[in-house]
Amino acid sequence: MNSKFIKELPELVKQDVISEEIAIQIERYYELKQTNAPNRLFTVFGVLGSLLVGLGVILILAHNWDNFSRSTKTIFAFLPLIIGQLSVAFSILKKKGKTWKEASGTFLFFTVGSSIALVSQIYNIPGDLSTYVLTWILLCAPLIYLLKSDMLAILHLMFITFYAYEMGYSNYYSNETPWMYLVLIAIAIPHYIQLLKHKTNDNITSIFNWLYPLSLTIVLGTFVKDFSELGFLMYILLFSIFYNLGKIPFFDSQKLRKNGYLIFGSLGIVILMLTMSFDSFWSIDQLLFFAQESYLSLVLFIINILILGFAFYKNWMKSFNLFQYVFILFGILYLGGLNLPVVGTIIVNVLILALGITTIKIGVDKFHFGILNYGLFIITALVVCRFFDTNMSFVIRGLLFVGVGLSFFLTNYIMLKKQRSKVKTLKK
Repeated sequence: MNSKFIKELPELVKQDVISEEIAIQIERYYELKQTNAPNRLFTVFGVLGSLLVGLGVILILAHNWDNFSRSTKTIFAFLPLIIGQLSVAFSILKKKGKTWKEASGTFLFFTVGSSIALVSQIYNIPGDLSTYVLTWILLCAPLIYLLKSDMLAILHLMFITFYAYEMGYSNYYSNETPWMYLVLIAIAIPHYIQLLKHKTNDNITSIFNWLYPLSLTIVLGTFVKDFSELGFLMYILLFSIFYNLGKIPFFDSQKLRKNGYLIFGSLGIVILMLTMSFDSFWSIDQLLFFAQESYLSLVLFIINILILGFAFYKNWMKSFNLFQYVFILFGILYLGGLNLPVVGTIIVNVLILALGITTIKIGVDKFHFGILNYGLFIITALVVCRFFDTNMSFVIRGLLFVGVGLSFFLTNYIMLKKQRSKVKTLKK
C-alpha cells in the first residue's frame, strides 16, 4: 500500500478536496491492489534461496567428487537437473504464483549449466567455454516464455553478453565474430516488449531499459576486427540509436533514471567525442569500404535514419536537438577528415561545445537542474581536455576555469530564482 498517500487522505477530506466516501474507496482500492500483488520481497528471497541451494549442492558434490565412481558421478550430474525440472513442472501444473516460477526457473537454469559441465568432465568431452555457454543459453531460452520469468530473461542477457565477450575479446586474434549473439538477443526481445506494454513503469522494466544498452555497448566491440578505426564510428552510431530511442515519447515521458537509452546514448556520444577532440586521433593509413565494420556502420546508420524518419512522421520532433543529428555530422566528418587532423579536431571541439549548449538549453526549458549541470559539465570536460594539449599560458587557463566555475554558479542561481518566482505565481 502507498502508505504516504493513504496518510494524506484524512487531510484531503478535512480540506474538502475529496469526500469521505471517495477516501474510503481509495483506501479499499489500494488494499485490494496490495492483496493481489505478488510479494516482491518474497520473490527476491525465493530466487536467492534457489541460487544458494544450487551452489551448496555443487560445493558438497565437488568436495567428495573424486571418491565417486563414474556411474555415481553421472547420477549426481543429472539428479539436480531432474529436481529442477520437477519443480518447474510442479509450478506450471499447479499454477503456482510468480515467486514459485521465478525460484524454480532460476534453480533449473543453473542445474542445466552444472549438468553439462559435469557430464563433459566425466566423459572427457572436448569443447571451449563459448560453445559451452552457448549450449547452456539455448537449452534454457524457452523457459523465459514457459514461466514468463523476468529473472531468467535477466540471466539470459547476462550470459549472452558473456558468451559474446568470451568469443570476441578473449579470442580476439582468432578473428571469430559472435554473430549468434544477435539471434540470442532477439529471442529475449518479445518478453521485453510485453514488459513495456503491460509493466511500463515497473522497476523490472527499468532494469531492462538499462541492461539492453549495456549489453550492446559491451558486445559491439567484438564485431570490430579488420578495421579498428571504424570502431569509433560504429560506437557513435550505436549511441545515437540509444539517444534517438530514448527521445521517443514512450521513453522520454518516463523519469530520467528509468530511461537507460537516453543516458547511455548521451554519455557515450560525449565521452567518445571528447576522446576524438585530440589532434593525434585524426590519422589513418587506409580506408576499407568492404570491411565487416563498414557494413555494420552502414546498418547502424540506416537504423538511425529510420528512427529519425519515424519520429518526423509521428511529429515527435518538437524542437531542434543536436544530439539527434550528431551521427550524420560525425559520419561525414569521420569519413572526410581522417587525414586532416586540424580540420577534424576543430570541428569536433565545436560540436562538443554545441552539444554542451544544447544540453543547457534543454535543462533550462525543462527546469531540470540535473540536465542543466550536465551541459555545464560537458563544457568543463572540454576545457579540461584543452588544458592538457594546448600551449596557453597558465593565466589564460586559470581564467577559463574561473569562467566555467562562475557559469555553474550563475546558471544554477538564475534557474533557482525563476523556479521560485514560478512557484509564487502559481500560489497566487
